Amino acid sequence: MPNQRRIAYQGEPGANSHIVCQEHYPTWEALACASFEDVFAAVESGEADLAMIPIDNSLAGRVADIHHFLPDSGLHIIGEHFLRIRFHLMGVPGATLESIDTVHSHVHALGQCRKVIRAHGLTPVISGDTAGAAREVAEAGDPTQASISPPLAARIYGLQVLAEDVEDEDHNTTRFVVLSRDLVEAAPGSGPVVTSFIFNVRNLPSALYKALGGFATNGVNMTKLESYMVGGQFTATQFLAEVDGHPDDPGLKRALEELAFFTTDVKILGVYPADPFRA
Repeated sequence: MPNQRRIAYQGEPGANSHIVCQEHYPTWEALACASFEDVFAAVESGEADLAMIPIDNSLAGRVADIHHFLPDSGLHIIGEHFLRIRFHLMGVPGATLESIDTVHSHVHALGQCRKVIRAHGLTPVISGDTAGAAREVAEAGDPTQASISPPLAARIYGLQVLAEDVEDEDHNTTRFVVLSRDLVEAAPGSGPVVTSFIFNVRNLPSALYKALGGFATNGVNMTKLESYMVGGQFTATQFLAEVDGHPDDPGLKRALEELAFFTTDVKILGVYPADPFRA
């Protein structure tokens, strides 16, 4: 297909990131990458047009340390998507719940599916990736091995689903952000918007309190605030923050001006439409 547009993700074909790419960019080619660094490099080099990166999970918390990659990458957040995480227990054709002894998956997935593992007396085996676990089971061709993987992986690797939706919690949700080389900002007044930014504060008493005061006094809702050490030093802290609103909104504009007064290196990473899931 000429000029086929590509979206890069971390993981093997059939991973949750692959599912999100298919859901929101169905006509695009999804490009599997081994690591988050490879995903960023693919977009920076032009090998891919966009990237889909998981940033938070409702059970596991922070997924990718995008503060580490984004500030110097020249990439921008242009969208967000939420995916309800579903895992199936799967084995090779002919395998049954009685024949399986071991279950392969990513360490987080094994931790999120403890009940089914315990119920069937399975021995967990850690794999690097949930979809990669399905590939490994398919390649082994052993009816005593199973994997806990996303539903798409069963189709890709020709596995038989032995039990559906085996996750312990049905509210397991991951938030993904879409990254682009081009800055594409949501238009002001076009509906609910999220603004993501980073800033540094000096390690002084009440520095963060003063920096964030403007958001409170201007009625801006902050939905995320995470701290990171900068350059291995303990003398300054970098924060990744997300707020509801557009930088052109009067309240947020004033809050960001006040923030700049008490901090260094304020950098907006993206201004993008809020996913309807938030509502």
